[in-house]
Amino acid sequence: MDKKLFSVISALVAVFIVFLLIAWIGGMINPSLQLDQTALLRFFFVAVGLLIVFVVYYLTRGSQIWEVGTREVVYMAIGAALYAILSYLFNGTVFVVPSVSQVSLRPAIVIPMFFGYAFGPTVGLFTGAVGNMFGDALTGFGLSPQWSVGNGLVGMIAGMVFLFKDKKKSMDTVLWISAVVAAIGVLFYLFNRTIANMMFYDVPNNIFGDAQISVFAGLSVVIGFVLVLLVRIFFGKNIDVAAAVTWSMLGNLLGIGFAAISDIWINGFSPAVAIVGEFLPAAGPNLIFAAILVPILVAAYAATRRQSGR
Repeated sequence: MDKKLFSVISALVAVFIVFLLIAWIGGMINPSLQLDQTALLRFFFVAVGLLIVFVVYYLTRGSQIWEVGTREVVYMAIGAALYAILSYLFNGTVFVVPSVSQVSLRPAIVIPMFFGYAFGPTVGLFTGAVGNMFGDALTGFGLSPQWSVGNGLVGMIAGMVFLFKDKKKSMDTVLWISAVVAAIGVLFYLFNRTIANMMFYDVPNNIFGDAQISVFAGLSVVIGFVLVLLVRIFFGKNIDVAAAVTWSMLGNLLGIGFAAISDIWINGFSPAVAIVGEFLPAAGPNLIFAAILVPILVAAYAATRRQSGR
């Protein structure tokens, strides 16, 4: 079997097995981590997400970006551990974004973005998927395997930039695609502004209220897109920073979009609720963090490589 094919299949199988083990062991340790009757459906979408990764690999199997050696395996472990710990620290324990479900400000999302860009799509996939699954288990609020694989897609897509020799041209295409996705999301918000924020707590009545999704949550994806565009312009001569941020944006929109759309079937949400109530509150802040923090990580990594002569 081809080495790259074996590496990719091994990584996909490892992600799936880790998910199963976390769900099984976590459910025995903490009842809140037990999956409900939607467990099979959730893992069905996990399989769909991993199948998407394999299809992308197969269509681009001639590229060297899919090669995985000892170094990449080490980075997978480091990335997943970092993401799990930081996800635990920020997932609902610091800031919560108004939404129809548990959505919090998560600066840790830049970890799979950076690891995907710096070390390849397979590393980004493992970092995002396994790290998020462990982070959810540590937090103890419950497991959402389909959202974890969505986080894996964020890291995987961030590493796809090296498929293209002309990074500048690829970034322009990515910007247009991202603009279309962001515009569709905002249109859904503008036409569905009355969707309830089920995480709003009505203090006087001691119940969760039905306040509307906030304007910030609804428009945050536009704010994030504009910030990424400014980074693209400001770092025009630093192709590495510009490419990392731009492709991280696309990974975030598509990965989080996949997870949110899956809840149409898993949680019985309407498309409007899935997009306005989950996708926008999650993807928008992620874009803001990507625009601010990814350039710092990429610049620091580049400086380290220069000092080590690599």
